[in-house]
Amino acid sequence: MPELPEVETVRRGLEPAMTGQIIAKAEVNREGLRWPFPAGMAERLTGARVLGLRRRSKYILVDLDRGETLLIHLGMSGRMLVSGVQIGSYIQDHQAPQKHDHVVLHMDHGARITFNDPRRFGAMDLLPTRTAEAHPLLAVLGPEPLGNAFDEAYLQAGLKGRKSPIKTVLLDQHLVSGLGNIYVCETLFRARLSPMCLAQDVSMAKARALVPIIRAVLSEAIDAGGSSLKDYRQADGELGYFQHSFDVYGREDAPCRAPNCIGTIARIVQSGRSTFYCPSCQA
Repeated sequence: MPELPEVETVRRGLEPAMTGQIIAKAEVNREGLRWPFPAGMAERLTGARVLGLRRRSKYILVDLDRGETLLIHLGMSGRMLVSGVQIGSYIQDHQAPQKHDHVVLHMDHGARITFNDPRRFGAMDLLPTRTAEAHPLLAVLGPEPLGNAFDEAYLQAGLKGRKSPIKTVLLDQHLVSGLGNIYVCETLFRARLSPMCLAQDVSMAKARALVPIIRAVLSEAIDAGGSSLKDYRQADGELGYFQHSFDVYGREDAPCRAPNCIGTIARIVQSGRSTFYCPSCQA
């Protein structure tokens, strides 16, 4: 599933093609994905002007001039692809309609925004902009890891008394939103912190160090366009490149890249998710 860097990369790719533009026509080609689309979604989108795009955790929020916000979740395999308008140095031509093009937005300046999702685990909804943050999916989320509310004091307080492994706790979207399996593994490696260490046992010094490391890992991933492992693509159809910088994720039995370390990367399962780490560096 795309994590914060992938979703932010897609948002940034959509922004120049959508902000300030009118949705001339919205095509909705099925009744829903993970859950049903809202009633009259095509009609409610058609003719609306896009005021701006935001991201909350792993959700993209498209604010419209009609007082509604289009909420988008990419799910496991969803892609938001832009065609017919220049992104960077390239113009992506419109493709022939594909089998899994479930929602298509034709913008008034010629751009086309296509939501393609083969596995259909993605989602779209329309909600009042004024109360969007109170939506059940958004209201329960913790602070953004790149925002000011996520700081050393907040994280130290959030870890206190938690008897679950630090890896599991950092994946808790109630504590901090947007972090997923890949970037937590990479963060813990840089922090030289065992994923099996109980959250309550993380020292104050280690907890303080986690915040800038989390921000650095996420920022580097965004700069690289995210990580493409299976289905993920940027809005222009290009792959992300951060997977080439992984220190631990997906590198089971490979040599540790830490200076002077002779260990190898191991894989364990925690809460049903694969954890990759170096037993030597992250003891």
